[in-house]
Amino acid sequence: MEKEKFTLGLELPTDPRWVNIAEKNIEDILVDHAYCEQKAASSCMSLIINFPEMDEMVKVMTPVVAEEWSHFERVLEQLDKRGYKLGFQRKDEYVSKLMKLEIKGGSRKFQLMEKLLINALIEARSCERFKQLHLHIQDEELKKFYYELMVSEAGHYKNFLKLAESYQPKENVRKRWAELLEAEAEIMKNLEVREDRLH
Repeated sequence: MEKEKFTLGLELPTDPRWVNIAEKNIEDILVDHAYCEQKAASSCMSLIINFPEMDEMVKVMTPVVAEEWSHFERVLEQLDKRGYKLGFQRKDEYVSKLMKLEIKGGSRKFQLMEKLLINALIEARSCERFKQLHLHIQDEELKKFYYELMVSEAGHYKNFLKLAESYQPKENVRKRWAELLEAEAEIMKNLEVREDRLH
């Protein structure tokens, strides 16, 4: 069971009401999505800057930075096609709550594991949201767009998990991952369903 959860990821599916609300507010969703991609690129850069001695992580994360930034550019194209503007960044309550789960201190490899697993959670939830958008919205171009991003984000999520296992014992990583999955499900359960947020 633990292995299955490690492979499949999230404990709690997205509230089905979210997709219907999101489709009616696609401008807000695209704006928020653009900032999510920008923050994902920044987060990967931050890992490289703060843990430069972790060679394998640097090697894996470097192309991910470029890919996340290309996603940001692609979301901007979708905004532009529809005559929408980027607008200002909104506070991401979901990510803020996840960050509070991070255990501080310990060895540098332990600190890195914590950051990698938090990133894996964000990627997994993004992937799950992209899947919902791909399956349920009517806009054919956005259906295809979100399918492509769903496939990409699934790869990133797995990369973070594999990297964590290369810096800490596998059983420790999986135990911590199970704890974080449970905590993430609680966050999702208590988070307001918003029309202007990707998460």
